[in-house]
Amino acid sequence: MITPAAAKVLTSRNLPLYLWLQIGRIALESQMVIAMRMAGMMGIVTQSPGEPFRMVAEKQAAASESLYAAIQAASRGHSGDRVLSAALRPYGRRTRANSRRLARAKSA
Repeated sequence: MITPAAAKVLTSRNLPLYLWLQIGRIALESQMVIAMRMAGMMGIVTQSPGEPFRMVAEKQAAASESLYAAIQAASRGHSGDRVLSAALRPYGRRTRANSRRLARAKSA
């Protein structure tokens, strides 16, 4: 995992590399979340009864947060790299939180 100090160096010196790392982490965590949710739907692990609703509802919230962050960064005159990074940040927070939360689920 990248420490905040290392991320700050990557962001200030080589933003395209940081974007690729950010996209890769989101992709990996998304696949883990999908696998854990599928296991919950099949009954392999326990999951809360509201998980299917949460799965849909959080996508709407993440999309609106992402759009807001991108518009805010663009309106401040940031470069395209920084706008994309701002747009990815809400998705990254959600995938990280979901993978941690679902990893704590108990086996059925």
